[in-house]
Amino acid sequence: MADWSLLPKELLEDIAKRLGSSFYLLRFRSVCSSWRSSIPSRPRRLPGRFPFLTNYGISDSALGFHLSKRTVFLIGPPESPDRWLVKIEEDVPGRMHLLNPLSRLPLSPLPEAFPKVLDLSRFWIFDLGEEYVLHCVNFRPLVNALGGAANLYMEKVVFMCLGDESSDFVLLTIHVSGRLAMFKSVDKKWTIIHDMPSPYDDVMLFKGQFYAVDGTGRTVVVGLDSNNPSLAANPVYGGDKKFLVESRGELLVVDMYLSTDQEVDWDDDDEVSQVQLDGCIYERTVKFKVYKMDEAAQKLVQMKSLGDRVLFLGDDCTFSASASELSGCKGNCIYFTDNFFYTSGEEEGTFKGRDIGVFDLDNGTIAPLSDYPESSKLFWPPPVWLSSTTSQVQTEFEGLAL
Repeated sequence: MADWSLLPKELLEDIAKRLGSSFYLLRFRSVCSSWRSSIPSRPRRLPGRFPFLTNYGISDSALGFHLSKRTVFLIGPPESPDRWLVKIEEDVPGRMHLLNPLSRLPLSPLPEAFPKVLDLSRFWIFDLGEEYVLHCVNFRPLVNALGGAANLYMEKVVFMCLGDESSDFVLLTIHVSGRLAMFKSVDKKWTIIHDMPSPYDDVMLFKGQFYAVDGTGRTVVVGLDSNNPSLAANPVYGGDKKFLVESRGELLVVDMYLSTDQEVDWDDDDEVSQVQLDGCIYERTVKFKVYKMDEAAQKLVQMKSLGDRVLFLGDDCTFSASASELSGCKGNCIYFTDNFFYTSGEEEGTFKGRDIGVFDLDNGTIAPLSDYPESSKLFWPPPVWLSSTTSQVQTEFEGLAL
């Protein structure tokens, strides 16, 4: 039998570079002492504070931002098909917060039996995606037509490290004006990219490059040294909000159609209505279209089916998975947060407010997550096996102590 501890250091370093996820690196280092010594003990720490991204006359409303990273994990017990989907944020080393995988809301209140410490080495773990969020530092409220600056930076942020040995990085986000904004740690300042035929909807890091899509579906590659993004795909128009999603190594553009008009009929079988809560009219999602990017032809090609794939559209992160990896989920579906579906929170607890909708590409229907009982278990409540496995670990430790 081969002795894996004797692999050359150069090969171990090359393997580690391809893992991507800091969690996978942690498991890599846990194999043996030679593997552990082949790479640094901790991944590069995130920067602490950023200068304020100016927005036409209200630049004094915040002194800066700090950046946090959140990772979406699919967790399951060994030798079982059961799965749980959760987002984890580490605000300080060693202290984690659990969040709704498709929103910014914390998982709270957690069940009393929920473990205080999780030994993730006891579970099957898959890293589905990550997101970065800018948080205001020393925010001073300012009343203005835009409703204050507190919500200016609730858009998606993507992060790129510049080299394996370098601590330099680049951020790309969407400015409140709809333009792209880039921060380079070398320059220590934000730059507004003025190319904007239409306001941008989403940004993503895909295969080492920044991509952005606007409201028409026009998709661009955003270079680090240019204020003129290069065209990756021409517009498709159609819906109201575009999302970028990676699936099986391909970049997809998902087009969300919204409506508040009861009289509009997108398709013969679509039911369109409106909801009014707290004096505001909320848009309802009525359908989706999915496109695959053909960068060589600079066009988006509509997909009729996702096959076994399931797409997830969150507030700050999009990701995909195979239905065979998920517990009780049907393939060829899209899970998304929706303003129309609301829950009371009396039974669901943590999912009070905006609920999750499910779009089935097979028949073009949309329904709340509550209509899919098996899929609901993927989100809430936390599974019983999570606590039982952790209790087993605690019992083993107590036995060793005796």
